[in-house]
Amino acid sequence: MIKILICDDQDLVCEGLKGILSTDTELKIVGIASDGAEAIEKIPDCQPDLVLMDLKMPVMNGVQATRQIRQQYPRIEVLVLTTYDADEWVFDAIRAGARGYLLKDTPRERLITAIKEAAVGQTPVDPGVAGKLFAHVTHQIAVPDAAIASLLSEREKEVLGLLAKGLSNAEIAARIYLSEGTVRNYVSSIFEKLDVEDRTQAAVLAIRCGLANLSEP
Repeated sequence: MIKILICDDQDLVCEGLKGILSTDTELKIVGIASDGAEAIEKIPDCQPDLVLMDLKMPVMNGVQATRQIRQQYPRIEVLVLTTYDADEWVFDAIRAGARGYLLKDTPRERLITAIKEAAVGQTPVDPGVAGKLFAHVTHQIAVPDAAIASLLSEREKEVLGLLAKGLSNAEIAARIYLSEGTVRNYVSSIFEKLDVEDRTQAAVLAIRCGLANLSEP
């Protein structure tokens, strides 16, 4: 069971999210907060595993709240769910410690999947902001492109390219007609060969090496 604290200053959004997430038996809403300060105040009583965090809110915005939560409660993951895809919001939220970044037009099933991914340490990122995030990070990384590409098989390159677009293992499996378990094995192999710890690091290298084209669907 994943315990979730929803933080958003719009009552209708909170109620809508509560209704959507309550349909999944693996998720439990343990609290609702209207700003970052209230979310932090409620954490000791709610004991959430994950905070679903809006960004632009009164009193304390989502970036400030994310930073404080990650410092005080490092076991709690923060998944951003917002309408804002401007560069400064994306970069600031990730720097503050957000595990992932989704936009509010994310489909219901993808939102539920992303919450489960974030709760176990994966990094779901909306395709609409992934390009901005990864392009920004890759400017700071110097890795020989050909050397990285040569480490992977053709199928691993294909999986890595889809991973870089923010697709989950299940979505990758459906796209290239493999079982989810097979895709999971490919992802583990990719992590090992590239010496990375998570999907974000792998995606950064994929874009740097030209193995992912985020402009394609």
